[in-house]
Amino acid sequence: MTDQSLQFPRFFVTAPAPCPYLPGREERKVFTELVGADADDLSEALGRVGFRRSQTVAYRPACENCNACVSVRVIASEYVPSSSMRRVLKRNADVIVSEVESIATMEQYHLLKRYLGTRHADGGMADMDFDEYAEMVEHSPVTTRLFEYRLKTADGDAPKGELIATCLTDILSDGLSMVYSFYDIALPERGLGNYVILNHTELAQQREMRYVYLGYWIEQSEKMRYKTRFQPMERLGPGGWVRMQSGTVAQPTGAKKTGRSTNANGMRRLAVSNKQFSTLPSESIPPVPRGGRK
Repeated sequence: MTDQSLQFPRFFVTAPAPCPYLPGREERKVFTELVGADADDLSEALGRVGFRRSQTVAYRPACENCNACVSVRVIASEYVPSSSMRRVLKRNADVIVSEVESIATMEQYHLLKRYLGTRHADGGMADMDFDEYAEMVEHSPVTTRLFEYRLKTADGDAPKGELIATCLTDILSDGLSMVYSFYDIALPERGLGNYVILNHTELAQQREMRYVYLGYWIEQSEKMRYKTRFQPMERLGPGGWVRMQSGTVAQPTGAKKTGRSTNANGMRRLAVSNKQFSTLPSESIPPVPRGGRK
């Protein structure tokens, strides 16, 4: 990239499409491609102003008359598990966590299909085949890793243990961004969704990182409520990141809209040709700051 293109990347906006959460409503997204040697810096800079990554694009909601989607991040450096979260950790004491290369496997894919079939059977990823899963996992222009969660075997051999959860995670200079996670829905007593976030918080602490980015949160959405269990937490508002008070934010203006973070619906729709969308004026998006990764 040239200096100019790094500061002002080319943005696009999607045409209005049916909201996957609320019938009768429409959603739009603004996005840009992440390419070249500066992809890490660009992705991180955009993440700090509310963008999320999906394969080779960074996007954020741009719905008219609605600002219900709120970016949130756990302050991992200050996080102390509650009594209920300590019980989740105890129930998963027999789990071994491995950080592996972002390479798709059939074992991961079969776990994903079982997860989608139960949790997101009507979502945009429900019919994903293995090649599409591999593209989601392996086509990342930024520093990305997979975390596998396996049950201990009798001899403690992690690679041979049963795979019960997986998380695709971007590695940032100030934290971990959970792009997408899935787990064995046949083990509800383990609270694996919470456990994967707890583990990422521990990993961030071990690496002396301050944050774990959880994507978008919607105050009115029951599905999003679990995110506010991980206090202290910050939300992104008009003036920047601020600490949340009692796990709530002010009532958003405009139409209500449930949000998304690492959830299954609609991710594949973002990996499309730019020719389908109109270019946004550069001034519509804040300039992207430059600077090396620390």
